[in-house]
Amino acid sequence: MTLAPIAVTMGEPAGIGGETTLKAWLDRHQGQGPAFFVIDGVARLSRLAKTLGLEVPVERIGTAAEAAAIFPRALPVLEIAQTQSVDFQLGVPNSLTAKAVIGSIDRAVELVRTNQACAMVTNPIQKSALQDVGFAFPGHTEYLGHLAGGTHAVMMLAAERPVPPLRVVPVTVHLPLSRVASSLTTAAIVHAGRTTAYALKTDFGIAAPRLAVAALNPHAGENGKMGDDETRIIAPAVAQLRAGGIDVTGPAPADTLFHAQARATYDAVLCMYHDQALVPLKTIDFVGGVNVTLGLPFVRTSPDHGTALDIAAKAVADATSMMAALNLAWRIASRRAAAR
Repeated sequence: MTLAPIAVTMGEPAGIGGETTLKAWLDRHQGQGPAFFVIDGVARLSRLAKTLGLEVPVERIGTAAEAAAIFPRALPVLEIAQTQSVDFQLGVPNSLTAKAVIGSIDRAVELVRTNQACAMVTNPIQKSALQDVGFAFPGHTEYLGHLAGGTHAVMMLAAERPVPPLRVVPVTVHLPLSRVASSLTTAAIVHAGRTTAYALKTDFGIAAPRLAVAALNPHAGENGKMGDDETRIIAPAVAQLRAGGIDVTGPAPADTLFHAQARATYDAVLCMYHDQALVPLKTIDFVGGVNVTLGLPFVRTSPDHGTALDIAAKAVADATSMMAALNLAWRIASRRAAAR
């Protein structure tokens, strides 16, 4: 099966996204890994490669279709108007680059929706720099749902290398911890569970997905002594998911869910808030985790790390997560193509 190449977005120019993209090209295995191109500036990436001491030839392409032929010899770069003259200083975000960052995402979505790219992999963004120019979304997941027509997209973080693997889905995402309990609803948990179960079947090839659901409170509320969110909100969601034919257990105390023996009993776990999901995943596989957006009509993955401004000029960024994101995007796109 021949797939179109993967579109990689620019991400925050001051961060490590450009470096990990360059290193991912250096680490490619011709004929084995997925071909990709980056929506960025040719001059910017050439300067970045020279600054970081990376011997990566960069070549401009006019269309996504040109990328596959060029990829074995050079990193293909598709420029858009906003990325042609991006000025950047490593480690120092600048809101003047926001239009290029957003434009790169918009162009990638257009390419995947028109089948000119089989998937998109997004480099990390500096949300504060975008919000300074009116970007009204908490992050990539919400923005991509908006571009997909208002889809309520679901975030999954996947660490495929550990045995057993760990896949976590935060039901609430970019919220202050003080607002989590008041924002948590049965409907949101049910939506996350249904979306996750469907994606595990279609995108991960798991015929009979098993879900676990984490409690919000310590000891799962201990019969109401430490909170009643489990009985009022979470347990009814588990019952609805089970009634819909999904193999689901919980709510279980979060401190019992992430060791190897527990991971063997489920394929993904629904977590009630951001750090409840990300802390165990990053502890188990800090450099290899992948962010996958579920519920979109196209494939999107991302490295599971931020812009890492503090190391952006040091040439020490680890490209493992970028490589994992590219490979997972390719596998999901291949499954979707085979199912058509």
